[in-house]
Amino acid sequence: MNLNILSNDEFLSKFEEAKGILEENGITRDILRDKIVSCIYKIAEKSAKQVVSIENKKYNETDRKIDRILTSKIYGIPVMIALLGVVFWITITGANYPSELIATGLFWIEDRLTDLFNLLEAPKWLHGVMVTGIYRTLAWVVSVMLPPMAIFFPLFTLLEDLGYLPRVAFNLDNFFKKACCHGKQALTMCMGFGCNAAGVIGCRIIDSPRERMIAILTNNFVPCNGRFPTLIAIITMFFAGIVAGPFKSLISALILVAFIVFGVVMTLLVSKILSKTILRGLPSSFTLELPPYRKPQIGRIIVRSIFDRTLFVLGRAVCIAAPAGLIIWVLANVQVNGLNLLTHFANFLDPFAYLIGMDGIILMAFILGFPANEIVIPIIIMSYLSTGSLIEFENLSQLYEVLVSNGWTWLTAVCVMLFTLLHFPCGTTCWTIRKETQSWKWTVLSFLIPTVTGIICCFIVANTARLLGLA
Repeated sequence: MNLNILSNDEFLSKFEEAKGILEENGITRDILRDKIVSCIYKIAEKSAKQVVSIENKKYNETDRKIDRILTSKIYGIPVMIALLGVVFWITITGANYPSELIATGLFWIEDRLTDLFNLLEAPKWLHGVMVTGIYRTLAWVVSVMLPPMAIFFPLFTLLEDLGYLPRVAFNLDNFFKKACCHGKQALTMCMGFGCNAAGVIGCRIIDSPRERMIAILTNNFVPCNGRFPTLIAIITMFFAGIVAGPFKSLISALILVAFIVFGVVMTLLVSKILSKTILRGLPSSFTLELPPYRKPQIGRIIVRSIFDRTLFVLGRAVCIAAPAGLIIWVLANVQVNGLNLLTHFANFLDPFAYLIGMDGIILMAFILGFPANEIVIPIIIMSYLSTGSLIEFENLSQLYEVLVSNGWTWLTAVCVMLFTLLHFPCGTTCWTIRKETQSWKWTVLSFLIPTVTGIICCFIVANTARLLGLA
């Protein structure tokens, strides 16, 4: 074969002519590639049948029938979104009661610790630091994080064990390829729904260093279990509350899915920008094998989801949340000129926060919630009511009244949800990124990229609504 054939003008003109004929007949480059790959597989199957004897000729017919729906260009994405909605609906509905039980138990222990400190006649500041500061923050993190993770991770592992997750990667491969990143990023993105730290660790499955880095930097655009409580509470109070009865949780799940789809779109958009700027390059090809559907192994699912994922992530969150509780208590109880440090901090942030549709207290809560996203709403409540420690309301209607009385509108709710979805990763995730990349530069970038994105989105939404007179 002549290696200089590509420099032959006649060959190139015939090649362009053939490409034009194909495009005129509706055969794009992607369709042609798929047809060539399909042809190769058919030839391989035909060759294999000549040397391998299979008694059951229809052994994979059921799998192929299912895949015609789950990997269809028409039905694949809608079915995937519907399954995502079902998983979140089960997580939202199922996590409430166990979360309440755990919180009740942990705060009962707090009361006993208070009795112990009183018995020992310990100084009030020591009780504040150790109990209402560190312990109460840990209780919040555990009671809010554990139930959703204990539900979501087994469901996620069940889909993984069934063999559905490779179908998700197949459905999203073309979108990620157009964003010049790796199709396996779809799998790491799915892992991020449970915990972004777990999603970052999952990026190890991507061989290309460039594409692995893109996946790490953009994993935070899908909300983790720590951000779900804030999103769900705001959706329930300001949007789903107009619907009564059993449909409220369904509406909450649908709105939550809509925000998550927006997060996926932002993942693709930012991945595209990164691949054209600081991480230039072309997407690498990979062979995605669709495994046969399998009967799930319940014991394996429980072990992997509870011990390998839930408790592992929870342990890291607790390690970071403990010092956060100390800092929050100090800021809430140390006063300067008659105001505590939290108030001074919030007043300083207020002008900038207004530009992005929030107030200084909300923005301060996000900053102080860096160690664990679960404590953002409690910090907001504590700051509005000037209680000096994290508190919880018995129901969302009480919280709604406090928020509205402090100036919250539908626009505030939307901006808070957008910033919750897009803002910087939590301390656990940043710690994980540092360990995975062995670089402070990429860790800082992983913090700045979503934060700047969130600020820009909130600024556009808030000021567009104000210009149109909607807020």
